[in-house]
Amino acid sequence: MLTTAYISHGGGPLPLLGDSQHDEMVSVLKRLSHDIATPDLIIVISAHWESPFISIQSNDTPAMYYDYYGFPEEAYRITYPARGNSTLADYLNNVINEHGIASRLDKERGYDHGMFVPLSIMYPNADIPCIQVSLKNTLDPNLHIKLGQTLRHALKFDGVDNILLLGSGSSFHNMTAFFQKDEQSYERAFQFDDWLQRTMCTNETVEIDREQALVNWKKAPQATFAHPREEHLLPLHVCYGANERAADQYYGLTLLGKPASMFVWSD
Repeated sequence: MLTTAYISHGGGPLPLLGDSQHDEMVSVLKRLSHDIATPDLIIVISAHWESPFISIQSNDTPAMYYDYYGFPEEAYRITYPARGNSTLADYLNNVINEHGIASRLDKERGYDHGMFVPLSIMYPNADIPCIQVSLKNTLDPNLHIKLGQTLRHALKFDGVDNILLLGSGSSFHNMTAFFQKDEQSYERAFQFDDWLQRTMCTNETVEIDREQALVNWKKAPQATFAHPREEHLLPLHVCYGANERAADQYYGLTLLGKPASMFVWSD
């Protein structure tokens, strides 16, 4: 069974440092992990890894990659010792290449905070094998939808009952606007979030229209205010491509003073 979830992972390590603006996000991630089947394997598409190729983490014991700065010393002592799976990484690499998407293995890449922050909340025992897969740095929506389609094909194999494909980004990611607490800023963020929710959850939408809405997401209300750069949105495109239908579950919350959304698909 394949479960797919697009989540908002918050601001750097702050969710793990007790920051009160992340309390609701932490609560939602814990609830989400209880609402879905416990996975035997997790594939993470992190907004914090871009590469000229689709890169696949292929180390059986990945290190930690603290891809943030300026936080308390304890932020650099966080560990998440989940094992990788080099055999599966090699298989994924072959299938992705066979489907016409250039990919490569990366034995050096460690777990970044787009992975270890949400999974420390969802599965704190770190006892589920994990593999990170990068975005392609051209940030092409069509390619990332195709990547999702390819991953769904690749993840149909014997020996693993429950797989979680986790798109880790943020449905709103304007670093300047997070510090703007005025009503107008919130309303602009709400307009995009409302569009996103309707786009991902309306069952009556013709599927080609939903796909084209995601491809042309910059035409949405307040789109480039919500995402001055799209790397935190594109994990959603991968998640959608793996399912090509409306999300089964929606989680709405407030994160850093702005509306945020998470979406889940279940087989």
